Amino acid sequence: MSNKNVELMLGKPETAVKKLAIPIMISMIITTFYNIIDGIWVAGLGESAIAGIGFVTPIFMILNGASVGLGNGATSSISRFVGAKDKTNANKSAEHALLIFILASVILTILLLLVQEPLLKLYGASGESLVEGLKYGTPLFLGLFGFMLSNGATGILRGEGDMKRAMYAMIFGVVLNAIFDPIFIYVFAWGSAGAALATVVSSVFSAILILFWILIKRDTYVNVHLREFKLDSKIIKSILGVGIPSSLDMVMMSIAVSLYLIFISTVGGDYGIAVFTSGQRLYLFGIMPLSAIGAAIVAVVGSAYGAKNGEYISRAHTYGVKFAVAMGVVITAILIIFSNQLAYIFAYTSETSHLVSGIASFLQLATLSLPFVGIGMPSTFLYQGIGKGTISLFWTIVREIVFAVPLTYLFGIVFNWGLIGIWLGLAVGRTTASFLNYAFARFTIKKIRYEFGS
Repeated sequence: MSNKNVELMLGKPETAVKKLAIPIMISMIITTFYNIIDGIWVAGLGESAIAGIGFVTPIFMILNGASVGLGNGATSSISRFVGAKDKTNANKSAEHALLIFILASVILTILLLLVQEPLLKLYGASGESLVEGLKYGTPLFLGLFGFMLSNGATGILRGEGDMKRAMYAMIFGVVLNAIFDPIFIYVFAWGSAGAALATVVSSVFSAILILFWILIKRDTYVNVHLREFKLDSKIIKSILGVGIPSSLDMVMMSIAVSLYLIFISTVGGDYGIAVFTSGQRLYLFGIMPLSAIGAAIVAVVGSAYGAKNGEYISRAHTYGVKFAVAMGVVITAILIIFSNQLAYIFAYTSETSHLVSGIASFLQLATLSLPFVGIGMPSTFLYQGIGKGTISLFWTIVREIVFAVPLTYLFGIVFNWGLIGIWLGLAVGRTTASFLNYAFARFTIKKIRYEFGS
């Protein structure tokens, strides 16, 4: 099974991107259900609970982003060694990655618990929304190790092209989350804290399943023997050179979302925060297929880069962009056409029904950028595949901080267009940056092909 996965990754790039992206896509969409399912059940707790969880969102993005980012570092490192047919170092990458995940979870847990309350207050949380935010955030951050090991170890499987079992582990976790949510929130009457605990417990079980395959069943392509572990600075650099910038992608996104929350709170108060929180869940759900295509590109481009095959890098990127744009068009159409119906998912009670029109408006405007993000996201992930994580981070900063943040402020506050202006700013900023990102990626590929002579 593992050898077939490696053969697929090293074969025709268009086929590899498509076949690897689909299980990643399913996996990422399912992972997003953690947040969406929480939102559905928490909606029954009222507007303060929805807003409280919304204020935790940017901090949660750091938590989740660090685990996914370090997993991307493992994927990039392992896939490059696989492409170079260097199994020994591929094994070492997997071993180092697991230990990095554990250490990072300890450091981030301590850090997030220390900064969560001042950050929530900075975002504008106060009174009941602050209380609800702390109830949700504290157990979530205490259980960070579950996310870190689950998402990180998934990166090891992706590095060798084993996308299906990564998907199975995510499905397992989400099913458990769906079962635990109503029990923890309402049966045990733990409220917002119950939603967080359900998410944590389910992610821990998902991590246990993946680690069983890698450490006990041992039927993966890479062989992990932690008892024989020897520190290798080159391997650490190979993982962290992509993993840290990739993790910082979410930090930058979190900073951007933090600023959006400040702008939204200024013009729309708790109503605006609740609308954005609910609409953003669906936006993130919609962007998952594009991220999945990008994740497939990391593995395929990484193996092609290791094999010094510039033509395959170019073909993988071109196909990935076409695939992502097509997905973006379909997703945008669905989110706009069914915006009112989708809004009811998060505003189905008499206490929250007044949010429906606002959520629908967010979906009709902010999601217009998705087809264009389809040309930018694969271009960003390309750099992770070739081991240039810092450049990948640079384009995230350009998209969210350089373009989207100023335009949301300009349209929403300076032009006094309110929430509508902020939603438009998000769409225009992300679209503009995506075109620039694509152009720079094609220039980079041209240089690589010249260097490799292919």
